[in-house]
Amino acid sequence: MRMGIFLLAGRFPGQDDGTALRRARDAVVRAEQAGFDDAWIAEHHFMSYGTCPSAITFAAHALGGTSRIGIGTAVSVLSTTHPVALAEQFALLDQLSGGRLRLGVGRGGPWVDLEVFGTGLPRYEEGFAEGLDLLLDCLTRPKVAADGKFHAFPEVDFVPRPYSSPGPVVACTSPATAELAAARGLPLLLGMQMSDDEKVWMLDHYAAAARAAGRDPVGVDHVSAVLAQVADSRDEAVAQLRATMPGWLAEGLGGYRTIDGRPRLRRDPVEYTDFLCGLHPVGSPDECVARIRAGARRTGIRHVIAMVEGTGNRARTLDTIDRLGAEVLPYLRD
Repeated sequence: MRMGIFLLAGRFPGQDDGTALRRARDAVVRAEQAGFDDAWIAEHHFMSYGTCPSAITFAAHALGGTSRIGIGTAVSVLSTTHPVALAEQFALLDQLSGGRLRLGVGRGGPWVDLEVFGTGLPRYEEGFAEGLDLLLDCLTRPKVAADGKFHAFPEVDFVPRPYSSPGPVVACTSPATAELAAARGLPLLLGMQMSDDEKVWMLDHYAAAARAAGRDPVGVDHVSAVLAQVADSRDEAVAQLRATMPGWLAEGLGGYRTIDGRPRLRRDPVEYTDFLCGLHPVGSPDECVARIRAGARRTGIRHVIAMVEGTGNRARTLDTIDRLGAEVLPYLRD
């Protein structure tokens, strides 16, 4: 199995943005020391749920502060980013890091971000496939041109060329996105809000779409995000998360604002915390090993990334990384 960490750089009540961002930075360094394969950073705008507005920029900083661990964007949002600019940034960092950068992309949501950055709702609703194909062209061809609804320009040389050019991982919350990724042979990133059964359903849908497109779905390196918290017992780990996580969720998830006022799903923060604790590796090291193994058996996904910032506390975040590295990872790789 491959095991990474997943970071949101959330600003918990009573913290400032710098505290959240430095905690995420320090987590990457500690994850490399603890033997993790990779570290992935999320991207959000205008909210305390996640204080990193540019996953690719954070990735550049993290690559410069490490020497071995892979760094991923989870995800860079194509609906508010020019695909060519993102491809250039990826290729630059891919070359400088010797192939340690992994690109994750997603559609994002119908949020106010679209209005602020001027890309608009149509780009979100209709332009994801076009943007993804243009990104893929940049990563696989020496020259690129575009003649689409949202991007049009004459042929240009794409410089620099990527060092490794693996296909991006695509964040997926809908069957339509699974079909789009499957047709292009791209792996999925399935979020921690999904149960194992929901992930299996999405992967089955992906497999059917891949076969319909003439692609073999076997062996695709899908990625599964989970919440992880390690303590001496499950009760202790759950108590640590319940003490602070609901406050962060209540304030942070409230930051999502739709561009057109459409209704959106609102979760009770305490119930959502308990829901996540019930799904994921939260407990003693042995319980975490058993839960991660069970998830891998059920879904078939062999690449797991663990959200380790659930307490919002730097010391506990680093302790969870250390204990996962010393008391969980060896048993997953045996």
